[in-house]
Amino acid sequence: MSSQGRPGGRHQQRGGHSRGRGSSQSPTPSQSSSTGRGHSRGRGHSPASASGYAGGRGGRGRGGRGRGGSQQVFDAGAPVRVDSRLSNTDALVASFSRLGIDTAKPLRPGWGNTGRSIVVRSNFFPVKIPKDLIIYEYKVTIKAEKERMKRQSSGRKDQDEKKESAGVRARVFELLERQPAFQPYLNHIAHDRSAKLVSSQLLPQPLHIPITFYYAEEDAPRADAVVYNVDIEFVAQLRSNELIQYMDGRPEHRNHDILPIISALNLVLQQHAARTGVRFGKGRYFFPRLESHHLALGLEAKKGFFVSVRPAFKELMVNINVCMTAFYVPGNLASAMREFARQSEGDLPIDFMLKMKVIIRYRGYPMKKTIFKVAARNETPARTNINCPEFGGTISVASFFKQKWNVTLRHADLPLVNLGTDGRPLLVPPELCEIAPDQPFLGTLSETATKAMIEVACNPPYVNADSIRQQGFPALGIQPNAHQGPLAGFGIKVLNEMTTIPARLLSPPSISYRSGSANVRDASWNILNVKFQRGGNMQNWAVLLVQEGREYEFQGANDPELAGFLRAFAKKCRDSGMIVPDGRPRVIETPRLPRPKDDEIPNRGGAMTMIETTIKENLNPNAKPSFLLVLLSGVDKYIYPNMKRLGDVKLGIHTVHMLLRKARDPRKQDQYFSNVALKLNIKLGGINHLLDDPSMRWLRTKKTMIVGIDVTHPSPKSRPGTPSLPAVVASVDDNFVQFPASLGLQRNQRIERDAEEMVQELKNMMCERLKLYADQNRRLPERIIVYRDGVSEGQYDLVIKYELPQIRDAFKAFNSASVTYRPSLSILVCGKRHHARTFATDVQNTTHNGNTPPGLVIDKGITDVYNHDFYLQAHNGLQGHVRPTHYTVIYDENNLDADTIQEGTHRTSYLYARATKAVSLVPPAYYADLACERARYYLNHLLNLSDNRSTTSNVTHGSQEERDKVFLEATRLWGNGVHRDLRESMFYI
Repeated sequence: MSSQGRPGGRHQQRGGHSRGRGSSQSPTPSQSSSTGRGHSRGRGHSPASASGYAGGRGGRGRGGRGRGGSQQVFDAGAPVRVDSRLSNTDALVASFSRLGIDTAKPLRPGWGNTGRSIVVRSNFFPVKIPKDLIIYEYKVTIKAEKERMKRQSSGRKDQDEKKESAGVRARVFELLERQPAFQPYLNHIAHDRSAKLVSSQLLPQPLHIPITFYYAEEDAPRADAVVYNVDIEFVAQLRSNELIQYMDGRPEHRNHDILPIISALNLVLQQHAARTGVRFGKGRYFFPRLESHHLALGLEAKKGFFVSVRPAFKELMVNINVCMTAFYVPGNLASAMREFARQSEGDLPIDFMLKMKVIIRYRGYPMKKTIFKVAARNETPARTNINCPEFGGTISVASFFKQKWNVTLRHADLPLVNLGTDGRPLLVPPELCEIAPDQPFLGTLSETATKAMIEVACNPPYVNADSIRQQGFPALGIQPNAHQGPLAGFGIKVLNEMTTIPARLLSPPSISYRSGSANVRDASWNILNVKFQRGGNMQNWAVLLVQEGREYEFQGANDPELAGFLRAFAKKCRDSGMIVPDGRPRVIETPRLPRPKDDEIPNRGGAMTMIETTIKENLNPNAKPSFLLVLLSGVDKYIYPNMKRLGDVKLGIHTVHMLLRKARDPRKQDQYFSNVALKLNIKLGGINHLLDDPSMRWLRTKKTMIVGIDVTHPSPKSRPGTPSLPAVVASVDDNFVQFPASLGLQRNQRIERDAEEMVQELKNMMCERLKLYADQNRRLPERIIVYRDGVSEGQYDLVIKYELPQIRDAFKAFNSASVTYRPSLSILVCGKRHHARTFATDVQNTTHNGNTPPGLVIDKGITDVYNHDFYLQAHNGLQGHVRPTHYTVIYDENNLDADTIQEGTHRTSYLYARATKAVSLVPPAYYADLACERARYYLNHLLNLSDNRSTTSNVTHGSQEERDKVFLEATRLWGNGVHRDLRESMFYI
């Protein structure tokens, strides 16, 4: 199922380009098993964006190449020796300890020792650079000849060709490399195809090369072609010695600014791929000549590789990982639109055309353009008029193309596409547009395409490792014995043997219920015949039948099958230890809702009005039900999110949804009911399970509050001006089970300024969390541990600069005349969007599908030279190649040693309330992520431009006036935020 409107699961993606976070990771609660282990989908893998599935990260299901429960080990016959550079790591931390403790970005305090020692491989490969290498950095300026531009500005030249767009600059670099004047430098330069160039030799200064421009689709320049002047200007010298000193681990070298030389080396190692492949995302290159697989109409999956240079202790490494992403199938746009319309009963593929690049040729030469907007269904070439003085005034678009370009349209009934802007539109019939080849798809994959992507992308570790060696190295042009090309020109060699590093397997905690036992195996346990530690009270619950005339619906409130269904659910809740009243709950039903295409109000507004009216007419606002069980017969991208907004924001009623297609399946019903009960009990303030006392000791030595923080941003499908949505969750009990949340709105101009990535109102949100903690514990916490999600490595300093002061200001708000409130504070960043993968070195240390076992922790070999960081794989990878989470301590007043934070984070990963499994991300951060996703539902139609009548292709378009209007609309929809009756609960779970 897609995420939109999925009852009982983790729903909408954050932003538009989700990378399949944790898709072989932890379970979503709706699939955690009540009767056994192992049928769970990974964390948030659906919906898949086109850019997801790096490294074969998979999800739920079977099939695909290389699967079948294989426990094969990559390089099984090769010697297993820990990298010799790691033989003296104790001396490294000893040198750190002599410097004392720094709270901000603390040095590594030591190495972890708990757990069983094993050896693993990781997809990092040694990079050998000359000790005395000097890299010369240059700035590249590209400007069109002014006289030529003036001459053409009054002619047929299009606005997009006048400006130096990213596509134009990249093409200029391609043409530059073909110039005879540039050939002598080609083997010892690398560049970013935009503004930066590096060389292993000094280039002559000044270096000026004129480029006569023409597109790749053209055979030669046109007579009036633009000439771009390329100036290459020296900037700085970058020396490898400073990088080598940094990697030696001497504390006095920690503050070396190595980013410039790392950036330069990335250009060198990626240069061959940039010339021969298609770049999509940072460091990710796809190669059309490699394998491709059909996904859905108009889409195919293509294989590629991620490549990035990283400094490690005593060694420069390159991280290489397998990627798979969706590409458009080239062809005529009108043909694709007609086929979409045929298969979807008339709905046009607006999302399919999001930022699509097309080639037009009707002017007599090819031009590549980006679709800015798709017109409404009735805005066709035949019915749309334009003012054209050249042909006597107002004429239709179809007539214009006939008279101007002698083109007779065959599909004048299809909506026009705007290849310009609102201010300078270029309206073109789709039949004159060809979908450009080698073009990544930027939209969200459908359920069918997602399933197909999982099938082809989810491979076991040994398959991915073999692919890196056999296909990745040649495709990336980093063969160890290369004698020409950028690597040879810089004297760089890459070894093709994966690094072998030490790791440890941590033991799982013991799980306890009020009655019954739970035996942990493979980071999972069953809950057959157990009772929750504390059952929530279901007093006065109610049921809403959403009637749409679909299969699986009940035939009204008096349907005998409905009575049996509700009795079975109530029994499951009672057997699980919840307080269930006798008798039948109140059942209300909506009138038959209009079908989506018959709804007169956009975004199914008419249907939602009927639902809201039904609830208000049948429920007493002064005697609200403990929760409203909403029974849906189908998936809908409007009903589910709008129901959450209705319950959370307007009515203040917990809503729990069931999808009847699954809930009425006799084979799945017991498990499905158990999963719903897990969520419901937490919503009602209950406790599902607890950990043993030794596992909780690290949190109970002082009164501790754990905090999770995350921010979700608008996607490319969002309306310009749509705000970002921060979430802060925090524990309120010593069992660390209940995590109520604070949600907010914050302006997001274009996600360009650093501060916009940070939580802007963090002080107020932390104050809310501290106040609730004090109310429920009659005291404030002595210690606070923050897990910050959604922050990249380059943003650690931003958290310290922007968010740390706000947290401290929140503490000051609780000062009194006689007491200064100052709890000790630690902040850890949780990194999931990385490409580090692990590979077992012997079959005894693999799971059934060849992954490394749960509980794996790594703090040597591929970690930072100085920072206190580690990789933790707390969960069991069910399918595909498992991915650990990267944790980094960026601020620490609690002096957390390695074993405490590694073991503590690992065991806390078993506290996630919605599943009977350890999860890939520590629960506070996971909960913050869930809370962000819930907040997205409140602004659903702003964040997801799904109205099929028109769409804008980029969130950055739009005037400031338009953006301000959208923000005002967001604040209207938001109202006062979460209803006061739900704010002290885990309403978002």
